[in-house]
Amino acid sequence: MSARPETSGSTDLPVIRLERVGLTYPGPPPVAALKDCELTLAKGEYATVVGPSGSGKSTFLNVVGMIDAPTSGRYLLDGIDTGTLRDADRTALRGQRIGFVFQAFHLLPHRSALENVMLAMVYNGTPRKDRRARARAALIRVGLGHRIDALPTRLSGGERQRVAIARALVAEPSLLLCDEPTGNLDTVTAGSILELLDELHADGMTILVITHDLQVARRGRRTVSIRDGVLSETARIET
Repeated sequence: MSARPETSGSTDLPVIRLERVGLTYPGPPPVAALKDCELTLAKGEYATVVGPSGSGKSTFLNVVGMIDAPTSGRYLLDGIDTGTLRDADRTALRGQRIGFVFQAFHLLPHRSALENVMLAMVYNGTPRKDRRARARAALIRVGLGHRIDALPTRLSGGERQRVAIARALVAEPSLLLCDEPTGNLDTVTAGSILELLDELHADGMTILVITHDLQVARRGRRTVSIRDGVLSETARIET
């Protein structure tokens, strides 16, 4: 990878640093989906981003997940200026340092839980000989050691989301980026997934959850709101 992390005398670089980041779709007419966003997420933080439909959450997710590049400002991931990277280097950085968890799970239905997690390592350079053991360890970590060989069609919604979380964790990313991770789950199952995220945070994982659900948002140790493409710090959300 051609870019190196920027340093400022400290080895504890933020996992995420957004500096006046904006994204404008060209149109016509042009649409400013994100506007001068500022955000710093330190290693080990658990933050949530909350906002109503149409507020810019999806665009924010795409920028932080390096799916879309901002049209203004700078986005540094682990101190690496993502705007200086070639497309291939951006893809490699995303695969190595960001673990994604989506509302819809996105599991291959005819592959076992173990195989679904193993497939995630095909794209990040993990040696073939190490993939099975690492996938098994990731599934055990999320409480699915007894369901390793099960197909997604034989798993409950909560179990499928745990497989998805194991898949996101298997590369040992810097950031766990979750998009409405409980959106397809009932209340009890959603609570168990949020407890798992709490456990991962307690183990030192950096977590960013994007949600419209205030009950989910309040689980973060810090909450940021987004409205009309603008981020702002929010006081602790209480029920």
